[in-house]
Amino acid sequence: MSRLRIVFMGTPDFSVPSLKALIDGPDEVVAVVTNPDRPAGRGRRKPVPSPVKQVAVEANIPVLQPRSVKKPPFREELAALNADLAVVIAYGKILPQAVLDTPRLGCINVHASILPQLRGAAPINWAIVRGHAETGVTTMQMDAGMDTGDILLIDRIAIQEGETAGELHDRLAPLGAETLMKTLERLVAGTLTPQPQDDAAATYAPMLSKRDGALDWSATTAELVGRVHGFNSWPGTFTTVLEGEDERTRGIRFKVHRAKAVEGYTDSPEAPGVVLEADVEQGLIVRSGDGAVSLLECQLPGRRALTIDPWLHGFNLSRGDRLGAPES
Repeated sequence: MSRLRIVFMGTPDFSVPSLKALIDGPDEVVAVVTNPDRPAGRGRRKPVPSPVKQVAVEANIPVLQPRSVKKPPFREELAALNADLAVVIAYGKILPQAVLDTPRLGCINVHASILPQLRGAAPINWAIVRGHAETGVTTMQMDAGMDTGDILLIDRIAIQEGETAGELHDRLAPLGAETLMKTLERLVAGTLTPQPQDDAAATYAPMLSKRDGALDWSATTAELVGRVHGFNSWPGTFTTVLEGEDERTRGIRFKVHRAKAVEGYTDSPEAPGVVLEADVEQGLIVRSGDGAVSLLECQLPGRRALTIDPWLHGFNLSRGDRLGAPES
């Protein structure tokens, strides 16, 4: 098979290592398709190009930014590229079958999970939230379903103890590029053997919202620690001081960036959300539904995140204070 003409479709940072690998590889990236520029930063006034667009512009690759992939003129523009293959990585739009069928060899997707586990928009986050010991990257031949296409290759990595979604993202993104390039090598060599997914084994990783970040202290310790790390860096997790010995702390909502399970509190008579310890020796320990959680890094509104010792010096929480979500 001669040099492939590839259309790359992607938007966020996760897609960038794969695009760079394609640019440096043996094939030709004939165009990049990405989301329209969006306002970002303070005031959110100035439209900012996606990370993928920035790389494409630097490499002098034509960029398409359709508002819809289901309507003209995008389908005509895609067909005019005469592409052999489309590579789709976190593009951000669902592609109709007519688009999937346009490239001669269809569309290959790079998905950040071990399919059929964690189909959907946020597989990196939910792998940590649900306590998976490993995750990985899957390349698949796309069909019209949500991450349901035939599996081409899978590469796996262990999730490290205390790893955040942001940290795992930064390990999976280059792995995705490696897996993609191996997939294309085998595609050209004719040695790929697509494998249908086992739909009965499928799990799902739904899109996240800011509401997901509210900590429910009646959950288990494992669930709480998983949410803290799985939602770091977005949407983040937070809690509010509902009852405080120092009245200045009451009603203040703060973010929790890192946490860990602690032993020895399973028989505590305190209700979930009650502060069990709050000093520089013991740290900040909060009752959970089945034990206790030690908060390791927190952030007050308008302040930077701090490890718990300096954070407690600046925020006067006490044993017996209660954290939770205000009643709406």
